[in-house]
Amino acid sequence: MYFIFAAVALLSWSGSDLFSKIGTSQKDKHSHWKVIFAVGVIMGLHAVISLIASAFIPPLAEEADPEWWRTIIYTDFKPMDFVQYLPVAAIYLAAMVIGYAGLRYIELSVSSPICNSSGSLALLICVIIGWATLDTWTAVGVILITVGIIALGIVEYREDEQIKLMRQNKSNFKYTKSLIAILIPVIYLIMDALGTVGDQMISELELFDMSDYASNTAFEFTAVLFALIAFCWVKFVKKDKFFTFGEISENGEGNALAAKTLRRNLLLGGVCETIGQMFYMAVMFSDFDAGMPMISAYCVVSVLWSRIFLKEKLSWKHYLAILATFAGIILLGIFSPLD
Repeated sequence: MYFIFAAVALLSWSGSDLFSKIGTSQKDKHSHWKVIFAVGVIMGLHAVISLIASAFIPPLAEEADPEWWRTIIYTDFKPMDFVQYLPVAAIYLAAMVIGYAGLRYIELSVSSPICNSSGSLALLICVIIGWATLDTWTAVGVILITVGIIALGIVEYREDEQIKLMRQNKSNFKYTKSLIAILIPVIYLIMDALGTVGDQMISELELFDMSDYASNTAFEFTAVLFALIAFCWVKFVKKDKFFTFGEISENGEGNALAAKTLRRNLLLGGVCETIGQMFYMAVMFSDFDAGMPMISAYCVVSVLWSRIFLKEKLSWKHYLAILATFAGIILLGIFSPLD
């Protein structure tokens, strides 16, 4: 079943990239908070369903081969797990907020490969600490990712502004040359890598008696906390119209249809993110080593969706750098010693 689980996770996470991008308005400086709100609401719903369902499901540890559906709604979460996992979960979610903010400044085709390369930095940090070792293929993967990201940054920043605007003529988004555009996904990469290192620290030092199911539910409840913070920040501090998105049409009037479309896409992004997480957990408990390389390639599909639906068209230099990054990600998915 691992192939089906991995395929669902791959399509869901790439779908989350796409819908979050479509649900982001360049005119809305609070759009990243609205995205994380949608993600938190859906994840919280899944966490509650898991708690209710698990009251009637025998512990999976007692079954050698549980039915597949149990692996996506089971949890052995305890309230203390939320407290213990909060620092790591908060790092992951803060990275997500930053990544969503970056969607206003750069093509999804460029940001997704960079964001999805965090495993490379996490591996390097764990090697330095002594929790992992580099073999030949993982070293090649790290080098390819590093070269690809640096090349992407150089190509993106040095590209002629007129050529950039001509490429984006058919796109739903227009971008201007900006250092922050390439820095935001890099910041996401660093923070997400730190979250992975935090996970590895919990595992290596055996800090808590917490299963992966429990940590996933703790992550989902932390997402709910972020959703509450996002709502209060936008609604009460910034006094923004949270559910209308303040979308403005070209003639200056509020566009109700555009606002409805944004809401729908944000909710779809939250649903896809949660489903991807659910089936990622299912892969972990079916055949992680076989399924993880497939899941790690989800940003390839994100680039495909951005080309088809967002009409993003990059230069050959962009695609060459992205190809190097993809190759490194796949190699790490296959050979990385980090679970």
